[in-house]
Amino acid sequence: MSLTETSAVELRRLVGSRQLSPVELMDACIARIEALNPAVNAIAATDFERARAGAKAAEAQVMRGEPLGPLHGLPLGVKDLQDTAGLLTTYGNIRLRGNVPAQDNGLVARLRAAGAIVTCKTNVPDMGAGANTRNPVWGATGNPFDPRLNAGGSSGGSAAALATDMLPICTGSDTGGSLRIPAALCGVVGLRPSPGLVANDARPLGWSVISVLGPMGRDVADTALMFSAAIGPDARDPLSYPVPAGSGWPLPEVDLAKLRVGYTEDFGVCAVDQDIRRTFRQRVDAVRPLVASCEPVDLQLGDPDRAFDVLRAESFVAAFADTLRDAPETLGPNVRANLDLAAAITLADRAWAHLEQTRVSRRFAAALEKYDVLLAPVTPVSPFPWTELYAAKVDGQEMRNYYQWLALTYVVTLATNPALSLPCGRDENGMPFGLQVIGRLHQDVRLLGAARALEQAFAGWRVRPDLAGLQQARPELRSIVTHPPVYGGGAAGAKNAV
Repeated sequence: MSLTETSAVELRRLVGSRQLSPVELMDACIARIEALNPAVNAIAATDFERARAGAKAAEAQVMRGEPLGPLHGLPLGVKDLQDTAGLLTTYGNIRLRGNVPAQDNGLVARLRAAGAIVTCKTNVPDMGAGANTRNPVWGATGNPFDPRLNAGGSSGGSAAALATDMLPICTGSDTGGSLRIPAALCGVVGLRPSPGLVANDARPLGWSVISVLGPMGRDVADTALMFSAAIGPDARDPLSYPVPAGSGWPLPEVDLAKLRVGYTEDFGVCAVDQDIRRTFRQRVDAVRPLVASCEPVDLQLGDPDRAFDVLRAESFVAAFADTLRDAPETLGPNVRANLDLAAAITLADRAWAHLEQTRVSRRFAAALEKYDVLLAPVTPVSPFPWTELYAAKVDGQEMRNYYQWLALTYVVTLATNPALSLPCGRDENGMPFGLQVIGRLHQDVRLLGAARALEQAFAGWRVRPDLAGLQQARPELRSIVTHPPVYGGGAAGAKNAV
């Protein structure tokens, strides 16, 4: 196993025991990025000069015997929706293609304090809208298992970078499935935490629970390690709250034989392709003999599609109303679709949507009194070409808008429960399949423990892309770039974009 393929947990152990230099690790990750990124276009702006300097400083701390953070010396990829001090942060949007923030956002600052070394930004859809990572600044991210297909989104760059071992840990965020969907399509792990556990100081609507930040890793333990370093209060986020020291790591042992599992193919309301249903049933059949109980669950959810329409539109108005007024030409079609929907929404609609979300949440809470976890598919379709903006049809049903195909994940967003995408072999098209594992609200650590137990029981479930087949550069992934980034600000190296 090469250095870049080694788990984040093991890399951190090797660094702490002086068996691995952070400089050696950083150089290996940079070499992997330079070798493979042209094939998938997962990485946006890079910060290699400062990253190497950070690695040297991290090595010196180890040699001096100083206290080390839980992520000490680990190269970190930061989703390009999250501000990084001195490093280009474009949000994939032409209006921000020269934006170099003066400060890190709260999550990045917390991860730096834990010892992680910001190495680069990872690609996103334009303003994070949609589950196909493509934008007019950096282009499209191809799926590592077939770069002609999409990597999911909006954390698609992070997922593709992890799948190709460019980086050991990456950040993500999730409104309608932006952590879980790319993790599923690329064969890695993405955790949508309970709202407030990972503070988000950049959320325009401070009390809204639909958008969260979270960790991504190649396995559950790596994701849990990063999660443990990310949680904690921030006065700028009114949803955040204190957690006991050491929460989340090490993970508790969960006995699968005592686990009570409920499962659903579609939550009773979601369109799902028949091949995905068959693959999911096979995974449930594999789980059933290992657990205390494994039963279908009927949540009777009402109309979560309409509720999510309204709540999502509300959040887009909060984030983009000023841009719509001052620079409407910079808004991509997905953002505009949400704003157009918002124009017809009334106060009565908003009240109904919040009531409906409360009903959905209580349905999940009632089900999770009987079950320890719920299982569902993550996506209703196998990856489709990145040239298609979204899945227009699922199981023969026309989608009402660009995000309805994400219903399997946004239903859980409405419930606010923590949910994890667990790599679970291949679908019938030979692409990665993700199992959505849903836990009780605020019991994220217990969810991670259950997911790790499932992962250990089915060690062969995680599949890896053919890295030898990714040596060929694919310039077509950059073909939708209409405005190349403008590098401004300080000396920090967005100039190094790969």
